[in-house]
Amino acid sequence: MDRDSQLELYEAVAGRLKEAHTRVRSLQVPEGVRMALSRNLLVITAAAKRDLAGAARRLDQFMKDLDEGRFPEDE
Repeated sequence: MDRDSQLELYEAVAGRLKEAHTRVRSLQVPEGVRMALSRNLLVITAAAKRDLAGAARRLDQFMKDLDEGRFPEDE
């Protein structure tokens, strides 16, 4: 991947992560569910440092799960 496309992907992932965090904060779910979702986002963020394309795929799945109302169990 050339530098320009890598930068574009980084910007896209960063924007989507910001959107995902905003959506998680606004969800009307138990605090344990919100914490689990936030941890998932932190894992995706950390993965982006090593594997940006893989993190983008994981983030796509995370957002799809949010859209479809699939949340982790309350802890």
